[in-house]
Amino acid sequence: MLPSLTAEEADHCAAVTEFIRQHIAAASGWLSFERFMELALYAPGLGYYSAGSSKIGAAGDFVTAPEVSDLFSQCLARQCAGVLRTCGRGEILELGAGTGRMAATLLTALAESDALPERYAILEVSADLAARQRERLAQLPAALRARVVWLTHLPERPLEGLILANEVADALPCRRFLLAGGAVHELGVALTADGGFGEAHVAADAALTRMCRELCAPWPQPHPDPYMSEVCPRLEPWIATLAATLKRGALLLFDYGLPRAQYYHPQRTHGTLRCHFRQRVHDDPYARVGLQDITAWVDFTRVAEAATAADLSVAGFATQAAFLLATGIEELVAREPAGSGSHARLAGEARRLIMPGEMGEAFKVMALTRAWDTPLQGFTVQDLRRSL
Repeated sequence: MLPSLTAEEADHCAAVTEFIRQHIAAASGWLSFERFMELALYAPGLGYYSAGSSKIGAAGDFVTAPEVSDLFSQCLARQCAGVLRTCGRGEILELGAGTGRMAATLLTALAESDALPERYAILEVSADLAARQRERLAQLPAALRARVVWLTHLPERPLEGLILANEVADALPCRRFLLAGGAVHELGVALTADGGFGEAHVAADAALTRMCRELCAPWPQPHPDPYMSEVCPRLEPWIATLAATLKRGALLLFDYGLPRAQYYHPQRTHGTLRCHFRQRVHDDPYARVGLQDITAWVDFTRVAEAATAADLSVAGFATQAAFLLATGIEELVAREPAGSGSHARLAGEARRLIMPGEMGEAFKVMALTRAWDTPLQGFTVQDLRRSL
């Protein structure tokens, strides 16, 4: 059972619900799930990422790897340092910087290794999170604070260095589909008799039908029926836009996801859509509207295809565990005296980051590069590119 709402939360949820009701009415009673997700997450002043609420960390709805432990960002800093040195310092652009903890740890670690970027830019769509980032980064030494800037849109001048996206792609609005009776349907949202939101489907358009036929083409007969999942057409334009921002260097994506053959496995009959509310994970996107995160796993094959189309190279693909092991997480833990409380704490954090039952296997790391031929440290332990 999900936690109950405060009066303020209930009022906000009611406002978001009414806002979406109006959009459903304007769309003749049916709204695509993609549009519903977009409104629920990003509607100005109302959506989950646009309104003020504690989202990340123990007091929020979910915990990201940089919040689990600074070990994650310290390992990432080693990878960033190698790229920045090759670029002659260069820049870092972080997309969706959460609480700012990763940025703070990265800058501190890069300063210690004498590999600071010329600029650390943060592109953040949430005003609440941007305020939290400013508060946290204000605690850094002045020389580090001076390198940080916040952007409202991607830079017009392509950068040399790194673009970092930790758990960003999973929040791109997706289309949901249903394969049943030999037909392809698009799942959307309609109003129920009591004014709530309910699932409703219509015949899929030509583009969605084509995508679904391609996804299920490799399946053995008979095909599962019914079969429900999701697809994210926004990945292609998103990657293309980021590619236009990168002149030389690497785009590093961290997210939970799978290669296409595993994502759209015949036995995965209900997709990967998940919602997060106060550390509870559930599968009802119509509960707590505007107050909960809505995500879907990333099809990394689609990311790789989009990268190739945008003239980027897929320079690495590995699990989060393999990336962190390659960038020295064990060495970082070993720096603390064995038997000490700090060593035990770090060892526990490392296990959560790398163990298969925790974040180590579900989360993947992909490196997309341009004008780059230097091996990337984070992908020297494992290479999963053939699985794409």
